[in-house]
Amino acid sequence: MYCIKNIKDDLFWVGGSDRRLNLFENAYPVPNGMSYNSYLLLDDKTVLFDTVDRAIAAQFFENIEAVLSGRPLDYVIINHMEPDHCATLGELVLRYPDVKVICNAKTIPIIKQFYEFDIDSRAMIMKEGDTFCSGKHNFKFLMAPMVHWPEVMVTYDMTDKILFSADAFGTFGAMNGNIFADELNFERDYLDEARRYYSNIVGKFGPSVQTLLKKAAQLDIEMLCPLHGPVWRSDIPWYVDKYMKWGTYEPEEQAVMIVYGSIYGHTENAANILACRLADRGVRNIVMHDVSVTHHSTIISEAFRCSHLVFASATYNAGIFSSMEHLLTDMKSHNLQNRTVALIENGSWGPLAGKKMAEIIAGMKNMNLLEGTLTVKSSVKEDQLAEIGALANKIVESMNF
Repeated sequence: MYCIKNIKDDLFWVGGSDRRLNLFENAYPVPNGMSYNSYLLLDDKTVLFDTVDRAIAAQFFENIEAVLSGRPLDYVIINHMEPDHCATLGELVLRYPDVKVICNAKTIPIIKQFYEFDIDSRAMIMKEGDTFCSGKHNFKFLMAPMVHWPEVMVTYDMTDKILFSADAFGTFGAMNGNIFADELNFERDYLDEARRYYSNIVGKFGPSVQTLLKKAAQLDIEMLCPLHGPVWRSDIPWYVDKYMKWGTYEPEEQAVMIVYGSIYGHTENAANILACRLADRGVRNIVMHDVSVTHHSTIISEAFRCSHLVFASATYNAGIFSSMEHLLTDMKSHNLQNRTVALIENGSWGPLAGKKMAEIIAGMKNMNLLEGTLTVKSSVKEDQLAEIGALANKIVESMNF
């Protein structure tokens, strides 16, 4: 049976949620599931905005059939060609053989890579600033390459002032009946997942995000309709401000995250002592993660939030503890920058983790690496407590609070 939501007047949400999914993109844990948004407009011509992941195909097509109620589907707009939004495009064309596909030139070869149907005969190619009229509604198309694929565009409904924003402004997590952000306690229940989604899926491409935000700033936007997560019809500037910070790699908060890779607990002990010394000096809301336990996507998300990062690693095979090395290289590949970093290393006979971690961090942009790696040899001794206190002092002195 269909499950649809009225978004505004003649616009309907026809997407769905997958709560059985364990790993989004087979990489990122989604304990709260994943939503896949698609929107259907009933104007003089009917217009579908993107399709959905194959996991919810049956629900999706029941939703479309219910909203169309016997009408043909005239157009489908492809804002983003990634399979979690276009895995059902082939079946859509089979069900509605006369449908026209509105996209940009970069989308065509990707469609041909995934599908065998004749796209050339049904494609309507849009360029930056091109417009399309479905009757009452007039649409403008803006290119958004590398947010986060090269063919991405966004569609602006000039009539109702709605931005169909593709993957921008999306979030991990299923929808639970309340489709609008103002119906949710978004900051409590979704902000962390929105940040984790942004930092891991889109975060590498901050300059491209900034370009899109500059284009969006020229529009009068009363509603945001992303391809994942809730629809925004109020407090849009608050959410856009989050994207401005994330897209410019500006820390959201003056906060400290301590991440440790410990084999027998001694490196963890050094991290715990440092956390206590920071707390003694007035630092609040310190977060700590065991890199072997917490998924990297969560730690990367927290790194986008926090201004100060501490990495504590045991030396392993004359290098960095493997889980920590993976995290740091992943963090670098996500283009994290503009952070203050402190290092702790441990090694029973050849402590080298600090040197190796510093080399990775040196390859990242605008990272302020505090001088003086704290070296532990096997376990923390009484005479090293002063060194840990000195490191805490350095961190606090570099903070603006």
